Amino acid sequence: MKKEIPVTKGQSIEINIERLGTGGEGVGRVDGFTVFVQGALPGEKVEAVIETVKKNYAAGRLLRIIEESKDRTAPQCPIYEECGGCQLQHLSYEAQLKMKKQQVIDALVHIGGQKDVPVHETLGSAPWNYRNKMQFPVGLEKGKAVIGCFAQGSHDIINTENCLIQKEENNIIAAVMREAVEKYHIPVYNEDKHTGVLRHVMGRVGKDGSVMVVLVTAKEELHHGKEIVKLLRARIPKLVSVQQNIQTYHNNVILGRKTNILWGKPTILDSIGTLTFHISARSFFQVNTEQAEVLYNKALEYAALTGKETVIDAYCGTGTISLFLAQSARRVYGIEIVAPAIRDAEKNARDNHIRNAEFIVGDATAVMPRLYKEGIRPDVIVVDPPRAGCTPVVLETIARMNPTRIVYVSCNPASLARDLKILEDLGYKAKEAQPVDMFPQTSHVETVAVIERK
Repeated sequence: MKKEIPVTKGQSIEINIERLGTGGEGVGRVDGFTVFVQGALPGEKVEAVIETVKKNYAAGRLLRIIEESKDRTAPQCPIYEECGGCQLQHLSYEAQLKMKKQQVIDALVHIGGQKDVPVHETLGSAPWNYRNKMQFPVGLEKGKAVIGCFAQGSHDIINTENCLIQKEENNIIAAVMREAVEKYHIPVYNEDKHTGVLRHVMGRVGKDGSVMVVLVTAKEELHHGKEIVKLLRARIPKLVSVQQNIQTYHNNVILGRKTNILWGKPTILDSIGTLTFHISARSFFQVNTEQAEVLYNKALEYAALTGKETVIDAYCGTGTISLFLAQSARRVYGIEIVAPAIRDAEKNARDNHIRNAEFIVGDATAVMPRLYKEGIRPDVIVVDPPRAGCTPVVLETIARMNPTRIVYVSCNPASLARDLKILEDLGYKAKEAQPVDMFPQTSHVETVAVIERK
C-alpha cells in the first residue's frame, strides 16, 4: 500500500533539524518523510512553510527559529540572504569544519558501506578573502550597472560590492568596471534578448598580488577599450594584464575560445609550494592557492613516494598534482581530456625544469586501458575526477594495473563513497580519509583518501 505524503504545499509545520544536506540546507523528518529547510541548522526546532512537495521529499521556507543552535552566528555579509555565492555564513567556522567531516562520514557509511574507515578532522582554511578568481555576470538595474553573484536558484544578479570570500583586488575590479559601464555607456549583455556587449568580468590575483582582468564580451567590438584599461591601471597598482574574451554563444558557458590582450602580459604568475605556474585567462587553477598546497601535500604524503615509483595521475588538469608528485617519483604520466590544459601542463613542467612527467591528451576511460595494454604498471595511481567520480572502466583498469596504493582526491563525498565500494569489490580497501576545506562559507568539501591493495 502506497504511503501517504504527510505534508502539503502551503502548510506551516514545526520540524526538528537533524543534519545538513549537501547544499547546506537543514534536513528534518515529518513522520519519516524528509523535509529540507534552507537556513536551518542541526539541533534547531524551526517553523517552516512547505513550498515544494515531491514523491520522496519536500522543501520548506524558514519562517522562524523556535529553538536555536549554539553554533548559529550572524552572517558577516549584508547581502548573504539574497546571494547564492555562500551557503554557510550563518554557521560558525568551527562548526562548518565539523559538518564537513560529518558529510564525508555519512557518505562513506550510507553510500559506500565504509563503516571502519577513519575520517580525520577537516583541515581548515583562512575563512575569508581566500578566492583568487572572480567571474561575475554583468547586468543593469534601473539603468545602473550591477556586477556580482546570481541570487540563489535564479539568474537575477545581486550587486556584490564587497564579496567577503574574494581577494580584495577582485572587489576593486568589480567596482572599477561598474564605474566604467556607466561612464562610457558600455552596452550590457541581456541573456534573454541576446543584445549588448559586456557579459562577465573576471579577475585573477596571483600570490604576489599581481592582477589580471578579463572582460568577457558577446562580440568582437569593445568600444572605449583604451579608456577602460587606463581606468583599471589608475586604480589597481599591481595590474599586469587586461584581456578581452569573446563569447558569442547563447549559453551559460562563461568563456569563449578567443582571447585578445588589450594591455600587458598574457599570463600572471602563481605558486604552490616551490612550483610556479603561468596562469592564462582560460587556465584552470585552484581558487584557494594556500589551501591547494595543504591538499596537495596530503596527497603527496598518502602517495608515500621514495623516488623509485611510476605514478599515473588520471585526471591531471594543468598538471599541478602531477608536478608535485614528479618531484618525489621516478616517472609520472598525467592524463587529461582538455587539450589546452595539457598544453598548460607541459609548459608548467618546462618552466619548473621537471623532465620526468609525460602528459597525454584523452579521456581516462580510453587512455588507462591503452596504457595497461602497453604494459605500464604504476606503483601508485592518483585520481582527481570531476564531481561524477571515476567511470567503471577507469576503476576496473586501476585494479588490473595492480598498484600498491591509490590516492583519491574528491570534490564530491557521494561519488567518492560509491567508487570506494567498487574498488573494495576489486580488491582494494580505503585506509583513511582527510577532509580539506577549500571553500569556507560554502557547502563544498574536498577529501583525500588513501586506498591500499588488500
